[in-house]
Amino acid sequence: MNILIKSATIIDSKSEFHNTIQDILIKNGVISEIGPELKNPGNYQEITLKNLHISQGWFDSSVSFGEPGFEERETIANGLKTAAKSGFTAVAMNAETNPVIDCNADITFVNSKARNHAVTLLPVGALTVESKGVDLAELYDMHTAGAVAFYDYKKPISNPNLMKIALQYASNFGGLVFSFPQENKIAGHGVMNEHITSTTLGLKGIPSLAEEMQVARDLFLLEYTGGKLHIPTISSAKSVELIREAKKKKLDVTCSVAIHNLYFTDEALKEFNTHFKVLPPIRIASDVEALIEGLKDGTIDMVTSDHNPIDVEHKKIEFDHAAYGTIGLESAFGALQTIFTTKKSVEILTKGKMRFGLESQPINVGNKADITLFNPDIKFSFTGKHIISKSKNAIFENESLKGTVYGIVANNQLVLNS
Repeated sequence: MNILIKSATIIDSKSEFHNTIQDILIKNGVISEIGPELKNPGNYQEITLKNLHISQGWFDSSVSFGEPGFEERETIANGLKTAAKSGFTAVAMNAETNPVIDCNADITFVNSKARNHAVTLLPVGALTVESKGVDLAELYDMHTAGAVAFYDYKKPISNPNLMKIALQYASNFGGLVFSFPQENKIAGHGVMNEHITSTTLGLKGIPSLAEEMQVARDLFLLEYTGGKLHIPTISSAKSVELIREAKKKKLDVTCSVAIHNLYFTDEALKEFNTHFKVLPPIRIASDVEALIEGLKDGTIDMVTSDHNPIDVEHKKIEFDHAAYGTIGLESAFGALQTIFTTKKSVEILTKGKMRFGLESQPINVGNKADITLFNPDIKFSFTGKHIISKSKNAIFENESLKGTVYGIVANNQLVLNS
């Protein structure tokens, strides 16, 4: 693949061309020249787009594509297409499948389905057999097959000794262990945040205490065992505080937050729209403020779309019985830009790669072209026409967002939105 990108503003603090407008010549997937007004060496495809900005390719640490088993929700092929057209050059895929991805053969299958795509898929294996929380899965075998981490998606490990053993065992080969932050006995049958709004609506609530108890427990276990811990999708102010203190102790812990938990408060559920039924639940304004501050000061390491396609049969029903989850890849950039500057949004979207074993590829001559192309200034209302996923359960539907994605250059391929 040979292309010439014309007049692009480079947003990459690790590039010597940061904050400058340049042409970028890419030959066989490698950046061969950067400079003003480069000449086309001959028959290179030229990319000329309005207000074009580029950055290092974006990364999402938590997506679900359904396949194998839930292809009616999403397939790996269409999921990777969605990621590419949403600006992501790499995604970590959860074991939210049927059967659950919990052995070497399953990781090999996922890798084979993702081969030859522009987007790099990083498979996350289940932490326990069938994600049932009873016995550890074949962690080392999955690691050798290419699993980048281990996570029972949205299922907390209730047995603290099992989590202790997981951290100890995975530390032998540098494995990254996820722990979903919820104590189910406290959460009970709650379906949204426990606060004034849940009482008003007559819906059972999940107190932030359910999350904070689990976070505190796992941090104590990490301090005892060592190892590498990732706490996905935190949602409360107290969780931010607990992780901030753990980092001061130099514990090897990272965490993420879902973009919708930065944007909405629980008042968004007043119409009983099941698109807003997510886990962890959307909380109150003070939690949102603490999460944003946690991103700004580095306590929270990365954001995720927490992209989880759900078929209409499991969403368009009574709120109590609806499945948790929302799609989010398509709206991720536009939503972030309503909260942060373009520079900060890009920084947030490119963080987290190293935690998952991905090399950074600054926009410099000689590096592989791993690039996201976008226009940060376009304002629009997010509607069904922006959805590429097979499922349509979009929490950001009808929201006013800012910034559109043109496409990506990655793995010696160019993907552009038509």
